[in-house]
Amino acid sequence: MKQSVLNFSTKTVVAIGIGAALYGLLGNISIPLIAQTALRPAIAILTIFGAMFGPVVGLLSGFIGHIITDLTWGGGQIWWTWVVGSAVTGLGMGLVSMSRSFNVNEGSSSTSHIVTLAVAGSLALAVGFGVSSILDVYLYGEAPDKMWAQYGFATVSNVIVHLVLGVPAVLGLLKLNRRNSNLKVMK
Repeated sequence: MKQSVLNFSTKTVVAIGIGAALYGLLGNISIPLIAQTALRPAIAILTIFGAMFGPVVGLLSGFIGHIITDLTWGGGQIWWTWVVGSAVTGLGMGLVSMSRSFNVNEGSSSTSHIVTLAVAGSLALAVGFGVSSILDVYLYGEAPDKMWAQYGFATVSNVIVHLVLGVPAVLGLLKLNRRNSNLKVMK
């Protein structure tokens, strides 16, 4: 039986802490694309933690993790608009875990769950980065053309990371846990 999405057990708090730390520190590893935009392998962390622990863990891992990235890599300036985008992304990555029949820890999933993870995660990236770009234009006075270019490159490249690194990692965890769940005790 699944717990409430807002249940902050010790396991949930630890998952948020580990997810945020991994996302924040791995956010420093990136492949530059255009000005202030990069392909970020850390996106796979949000896919994995969202799928394993749910939308709240995904949201808070993205939110706190992006703050860590900005403080360690961004010169100490926190870009709140992109923090919000990472939070929205993490939230979307965790939506698949709302299904009662999906459970990474038990190796329980179907093809429709994997499609949901791929599509919901991709849409979450598009929406999160879109919100960030729009807020940059209106709150920080960034040039709209620049922001739309950043939005396009960031979304496409990080959807690829989500689909090539994140979703296969979740599939691997499902397969590993499915195999381990078939163990029987002999008497």
